Amino acid sequence: MDILSKIKQPIEGELETLNQVIAQILSSDSPLLTQAVTHYLSMKGKQIRPILVLLTAKLSGPIRPETIYAAAAIELLHNASLIHDDVIDESKLRRGKATLNGIWDNRIAVLAGDYFVSSALRAALSTQQFSVIAILGELGRKLACGEMNQISVVAKKIIDETAYFKVIKEKTASLFMACTHIGAFTSGMPQEQVETLKGFGERLGICFQIKDDIFDYFATDELGKPTHTDLAEGKITLPLLYALTHTAGKEEEAMRTLALKPDLSTEEINRLTDFAIQKGGVTYAEEVMNRLRDEAVALLRPFQSSAATTSLQELFDYTLSRTK
Repeated sequence: MDILSKIKQPIEGELETLNQVIAQILSSDSPLLTQAVTHYLSMKGKQIRPILVLLTAKLSGPIRPETIYAAAAIELLHNASLIHDDVIDESKLRRGKATLNGIWDNRIAVLAGDYFVSSALRAALSTQQFSVIAILGELGRKLACGEMNQISVVAKKIIDETAYFKVIKEKTASLFMACTHIGAFTSGMPQEQVETLKGFGERLGICFQIKDDIFDYFATDELGKPTHTDLAEGKITLPLLYALTHTAGKEEEAMRTLALKPDLSTEEINRLTDFAIQKGGVTYAEEVMNRLRDEAVALLRPFQSSAATTSLQELFDYTLSRTK
């Protein structure tokens, strides 16, 4: 049994129900839309976000129907953002399969993404809890703000760790935090526990993005995404940020000048990635993740030991150890 299958064990039945709910909500009388939705669902990833919702709720006992619908809403909104990201990035492949805009065109992809957003709202309404809709609405705003702020940071060539963490908290960690928020809230936990689990989700989301950023420094066919694309797009992530701010003298000046240069060549990108690795940037990023992992595990201690607490801790460890 692989690690992810073991993590999902406490919620296997609920996860199956969740996928049935998603399929039902996405059903339509449009043959073209059905074709697009069917193709997209065939690309289904690891479903880390709904797994996080369900495991969080499981901490307080049996999972309620409203939690299932809330988890479906989160997954649908997340999928909508990925579909629209593929359009923005002009990506023709995701997880080795053709994207919607790769098979059809941007019109079909954008409309399908819009349909996923509307379906997320429909799922949220099925919970009959206004707070779930409010969480989703705020999440949508944070995701958009995070992407816009990243565009601004890239355009202004800001080399600052605080700015980096602000962006990833909005564009990635906000989604993970919403997962634990919704899972805890819909299970009826007291507010103190809800806030504690939001902290767990935020730390998991930050580590998830840092790990993705680290992947970009190493060329391998196992990662499932192009490497060195961040620097090619002008994104200066944590390993290079650390190297640039912890190196002095002419070398720092030369590397900073190179990092700020537009339209980097492959050779220049390789120089910067090698510099980041040699100066301990990747090691530093891993240390940050390990610190956040320890903080997150500490947040779980007040909860009664169970299969769900074990799976949540293993989900964090899986995030840090994954290879794609």
